[in-house]
Amino acid sequence: MDEVDRGLGYNYVPGHPELRAAASGQIQQDNTPIVIVTGDLVKGSLIYTEKENAYRASFNIEIRIREASQENGAIGKREIEDIIIGEVSTITNSQQVYRFEEIFEVSPGKYDIQIIVTDKNSGKRSIQNLSTQIPDPQDQISHITEIRILGKNTDRDQSSFQQATTYDIPSRIDSLKFTFQVTNNKPNQPIELTSRLLKFRADTSIARPMFFNNYSSSSIQHQGIDYDEYEVIQESSRLLEQPGSVIIEFSFSDLDRGNYRLEVSSELDSENELYKARDFSIKSENYPSLKSPKELARPLYYLMNEDEYKELMSINDPKKLKSAIDRFWLSNIQNSNMAKNVISQYYQRVEDANKQFSNFKEGWKTDPGMMYILFGPPIYSDQFSDQMFWSYSYNQDDPERNFLFVRPKLKNRYFPFNHYILQRNSYYHTVYYQQTERWRTGTILNTNL
Repeated sequence: MDEVDRGLGYNYVPGHPELRAAASGQIQQDNTPIVIVTGDLVKGSLIYTEKENAYRASFNIEIRIREASQENGAIGKREIEDIIIGEVSTITNSQQVYRFEEIFEVSPGKYDIQIIVTDKNSGKRSIQNLSTQIPDPQDQISHITEIRILGKNTDRDQSSFQQATTYDIPSRIDSLKFTFQVTNNKPNQPIELTSRLLKFRADTSIARPMFFNNYSSSSIQHQGIDYDEYEVIQESSRLLEQPGSVIIEFSFSDLDRGNYRLEVSSELDSENELYKARDFSIKSENYPSLKSPKELARPLYYLMNEDEYKELMSINDPKKLKSAIDRFWLSNIQNSNMAKNVISQYYQRVEDANKQFSNFKEGWKTDPGMMYILFGPPIYSDQFSDQMFWSYSYNQDDPERNFLFVRPKLKNRYFPFNHYILQRNSYYHTVYYQQTERWRTGTILNTNL
């Protein structure tokens, strides 16, 4: 399992530059080892100043790379200074990204990479730490390099595939390409390479109300994701007789939403096996953002009764669905300005939940995501071992304003997710009902829990 790469999350801290990054060790055709560092900086996470009828954000990106065995001294360093300019104020909330990619020539080995992004207008910064490994192409032992995921939206005029920078891939990226290299310096010993694309059984349900019963310990909602139960989407074999470094590519299109693994292996002999794998998840179309009517409709589950929600989600026409969403808000709030502010706050929380609590399913569907959307960030929180405590009261003995989450499994290399489950109770019914009514009537703008 150490050979399974899962990418990273969103590195999201409200008020700080939002950085998503990936690093990959590869071997060029001339056998030169390289480290490719790719990053996405969310434009709306920066602070803008208005000057000369334009909005400007300035920032600095510093990339440092060092050998993993060396605690001090970078063997490579790059700096990027740039300015983002927008003509309209919507740039300040834009989820579009500023992309950068740097390539470092290195020697074979293990490397640590640190990326520091500093917002010059706010002085705040974000740090992302990465690691990668590159085998020696001259080694007499065969190797498989790390697997890179690249994707593109075929509906748009995008000339090339781009590196994925998180575990989550929005479904609008409908064409994926996986690249890696196999090194073999034994011409008399060809390698038979087997690849499989697996789709794991995982929980995709929306969090049930906080006053319902707790999940059964045998349910998939409790387990989260089951790596022992999967469907083989595609399997193939290939015989590599060519010595040296060989580039291998696999392409997949229009994968359904879910959690996947591309694994590549070869049994060299009875005791030795080559193995590399890359996990990823296909999420909603514009994840973690919400743009399409379907994406805007789904999170209303927390504010609607069962019949209302079922009727809403039965609408297939995007325009009619958007009109139904608008009617829901305006028929309840009946003040267009207030409704606009409530809608903005609700969907901002949904998006924040996606970035903070995403795991094998969308962040807004998780128990912490549900609580964050309805009640906002807690006044006080604490984590210890397999538990997380959220308080919305200065009285931590208040049973209706203090919430406990538990983790069935601790996060580790075999289970790489924070999967927190709310400890539900029937006495949460009143506070749940009151809070949903605050959202439906607009009084949430003045009163929280």
